[in-house]
Amino acid sequence: MNKQETRTLIRASIEEEVLNKRAEFRALRSGTNSYNDEQKEYAMNKAQGIGVRATARLLLLPRKTMQRWLRVKGIQVKRCPSWVYDWAYWR
Repeated sequence: MNKQETRTLIRASIEEEVLNKRAEFRALRSGTNSYNDEQKEYAMNKAQGIGVRATARLLLLPRKTMQRWLRVKGIQVKRCPSWVYDWAYWR
């Protein structure tokens, strides 16, 4: 397998994982237009792990909505997850 094929395989794997997470989030929906508590909890837990912006992109949610949910629950999330600082240092 050459370098280009490897990159294509990695990108396809990442895209599949993203689609699975979106499907999991949407499966929590109860049929209404608004988000239910299960979806909010799922999104907030994900935001604590990977950050607000990444979660908003992943789940196709407005970032302001994510921030509002976190603010209401009193949860503070850093701008970047902790691993980003390590990555930037060693880069």
